[in-house]
Parts: sequence; structure tokens; C-alpha cells
Amino acid sequence: MPEYLAPGVFIEEIERGPKPIEGVATSTAAFLGGTERGPLQLRFITSYSDFLRLYGDVFADDKYLPFGVKAFFDNGGRRCYIARIEGPGAVASVLDTDGYTITANGPGTAGERIYARVIASTTEKVKVGETDLSPIGFRLQIAYWSRDVANVPFDAFADDETLPRPAMTEDFDDLSIDPESPNYWKRQVVEGTSALINLEVDDAAATQPATGDVFGGALTGGADGGTATVVEFEGERDDLGNVIEDPNALRGLAALKLDAYRDVAIVHAPGIGNGDDDSRAIQAAIVNHCERNRFRFAVLDAAEKSNLSASPQLNPRNQIDSKYAAFYYPWYYTPHPRTGVKTLVPPGAASCGIYALTDNTRGVWKAPANVPVAGAIDLEFDINTARQELLNPRGVNCIRRFPGRGIRMWGARTLSSDPLWKYVSVRRLFIFLEASIYNSTQWVVFEPNDQRLWARVQQTITLFLRTQWREGALFGAKEEEAFSVSVGPATMTQDDILNGRLIVEIGISPVRPAEFVIFRIFQKTSEAKS
Repeated sequence: MPEYLAPGVFIEEIERGPKPIEGVATSTAAFLGGTERGPLQLRFITSYSDFLRLYGDVFADDKYLPFGVKAFFDNGGRRCYIARIEGPGAVASVLDTDGYTITANGPGTAGERIYARVIASTTEKVKVGETDLSPIGFRLQIAYWSRDVANVPFDAFADDETLPRPAMTEDFDDLSIDPESPNYWKRQVVEGTSALINLEVDDAAATQPATGDVFGGALTGGADGGTATVVEFEGERDDLGNVIEDPNALRGLAALKLDAYRDVAIVHAPGIGNGDDDSRAIQAAIVNHCERNRFRFAVLDAAEKSNLSASPQLNPRNQIDSKYAAFYYPWYYTPHPRTGVKTLVPPGAASCGIYALTDNTRGVWKAPANVPVAGAIDLEFDINTARQELLNPRGVNCIRRFPGRGIRMWGARTLSSDPLWKYVSVRRLFIFLEASIYNSTQWVVFEPNDQRLWARVQQTITLFLRTQWREGALFGAKEEEAFSVSVGPATMTQDDILNGRLIVEIGISPVRPAEFVIFRIFQKTSEAKS
């Protein structure tokens, strides 16, 4: 209550009525897997070219993340996070020279194809009365070759005719080792500025290069890790098995738990099928992560070369029964991004892109199915209606070829045995509604728990659900058939109120996909009129 102690006119701003609820994003994905190079920390990207800049363009047979990211953007994806996963024992390459420590921004032998040098800056100091000018700082130049090469000359930076050409170069000029300088290196080359390296300079011991000085060479000491297991995907322990306490050191699924990544709605590990115990454990970890976070949905791949005789692989509910996951089959062929060769890739990442496309063009309540798979030119196994009649009840979403209509996503079921949650669109609609209400009603906490608050909360949620109903997300010819919002004595006891609980009951009637379209045709005969 404001105080009025002196006469005058006072203007006050007050809040009345409902507050708007903003719908959360549902199409941001997180991908986990191995890459040629790049940081282990989560990175946000918005295009395939962003991925190539940070993680390289070498596509290994056992690392499907690059193929998956391309499929995601080709099929309509717009935003995703990349969590690079490396097995135990991975080490980053390093170069120590004259007080400058240059480290590859991620582990692996690819860092040994990075060449760096420190030379004098191009800008010189101006000294009154002197003709011999000195550089104001240092210049850091980095080159990266995507293939192993021998005796790479450093004049590749200056001589465009020198072969082989680096796949990527970076140039940071006029850097200073003086902390008082606006060009101090910590301000200009912070972690994440370079797509290739991290820089550390011993300001006290570093040598300021004079004109003509060259400090540098190839980074060395890099090592690839072993086979990544569920421990690396969970990201909560280091190579020695110790629990990671520093939040900045968390990797994989553990890093995704942080509040900084609350916009992630889809989680997928391309190429991790259900063909062996390790891969099934990783899939289970991803699904458990989504179930615990509640506002995320897992997309799972079938194992490569799975067929109807491989019942363990194509009975995914035998391993995972969850309303927060969907399973896709079979793998499909696409042109290799570098060579154009027909290449077999897993289907899940394309499904994530179709999720994003459907969300952004129709809405999260539309089943992400009956959509062409961009980039698909052939299938590992052709699925006909008879085969899908076996797979569909098991929760296996099939990709099928249709004459004259191309290769299409032809399934929209979750891995839940509960018929209330058997459709992907229903589960993701509830994720959208729950996350939106949760994020936009934080203002209610610690407000006076009385009739005025109850009415305000009810109005707030009603307006939001009314908008969703009008857009087609909810089933019902009338508003009261589509949803209900109750709060007050009907939902709370006096004990609830005394213990600080505000309970709102929200009933929602979701639209469900027309999975089976039946036309009943009969022969109509003419009847004599009396």
C-alpha cells in the first residue's frame, strides 16, 4: 500500500485481468553424436553451414551426426543444439610457443591438422620524430586442412598458388598482451570466437613479436577417444568415473539439463539404433532424460539392417515403453554431401526436421506424417501395407514409398502402450500446452491465494486455451467441449489453502489424427415414388 504524506496528484500503475501466456517453441532439437572435430560444449546452430564451420565436413561411416544435421535442415528444421560426444581417452592438440598456448577447441587427431602462427600485427605505433615504427601487438593466424598433408607451407596464408589449400583459415589481427588495451586478447579471442582453437597467453612471459618474427607450427598431441558408451552420452562423469561438479564441464544429456537450454523440445542421437546392449542403453538414457524433463520428446532410430525376422529390433516396446518417445524405421539412402554417392543413413533426424516443418506450418497438434522425406532416394527395406500392419501396432513408424507420391513419413505413434498417449501429436500438444502454462504463470507464486487470484489465473489460462481451440488444436464444436478450467473451492480444500497450495484443474480434449480413413460405399437403388 503506497503512502500519501503530502498533498498532491499521484499516478499509479496497477495490474488487473489476465496475463498473456506465450506459446513455447516446440521445434528446437538437440543432437548428440560424434564428429570430426569441434567443441564438446553445447553449441547452438541455425544452418548446415554453421555445423560445417564448427565441426568439419568429414563424414565417417560410424558417425552419423553430420548426416543427421543435414537431414534435419533439409526437412524443415530451423534451430538445433549440437552435443559432440567422444569416447574415453580423447585429447586435444596443443601448441606452446613463446608464451602463447593454442589448443584445438575439441579433442581428436583432427586437431593435428591445425597450423597456427603468431606474427607482428599489421598496425604500427606512431612515434613522433622516429621513422622506425614498431607493431602495436600481435597477429594470430590459423589454418586447417581437412585431410592429412605433409610439410604444409605457412606461406599458404599469403600465396594463393600454394597447394594444398587449407579447408579453413582464421585471422585475428592487432591483438594485445596489455590488459589495459581495448584490443586485449581476452576481449577479442574469447572462447567460442574461433571455430578451430582456444587461445591462452601468459601476459608476463609472452614475447611480443617484432616485424619478421614467426612463432608457431602444427598443433600436436591430439588423440581420438575410444567407443562412446552411455556414460559419455549421459555426460555426468569424467574418464575416471568421477562425478563432474562444475556445471561448465557437463556434457551430453547432463548439459541439456541446465536452464540455459530450456528451449530444447526434441532430443535425438543419429545412428544410435537398438541393435546391441550399448545402443539400447543410450536410447534408454535419452528417453529417461525426456521423461524427467517432461517438456521434451525423444526420437529413436531403428538398428541398421533390421527386418521383420529381427524381432528384437522391430519390437521396440519390449525395451522401451514410453509416451515421450517415437521410433522410426527403416534407414534410407541419400546422396553423400561430399561425393554424391548413394549412402545409407538413419531416419530419425529427418523425422525431427519434419516435426519442425509441421509445427511451423500447421501446428504441433498436426501429426508429423504423410510428408515427403527430403533427400531420400531409396529405402533400405520397402515396406508394404501387409508389413506395416505388423509394425504399426508395435509403435514402429515407417517410411514408405508410394507410386507417384515419393518416399513419405507414414507413421505417427509413440512407444506407449497406453492408448490415450499412442499418437505423437497428442503427446507433443500436451508438452506444448504444459510448458507454455508453466513458463508464463511463474508470476502467480507468492501472490495472495484468494478469490481475486483464482479469477485471474482462470482467465489467463482460459484465454490461452481458447486461442488454441480456435486454431484447431482442441476437439469440440463449442468452447466448453474443447476444454475446462476450474479453480477454487471445487479444486482446493481449506488444508490446501493453509499449506500454500493453489490447485487448478484443466481438462483438454485434443484432436487426434485420422489414422484410418474409411469410405463406406454402397449401391443405391431407385425406388418408385408413390
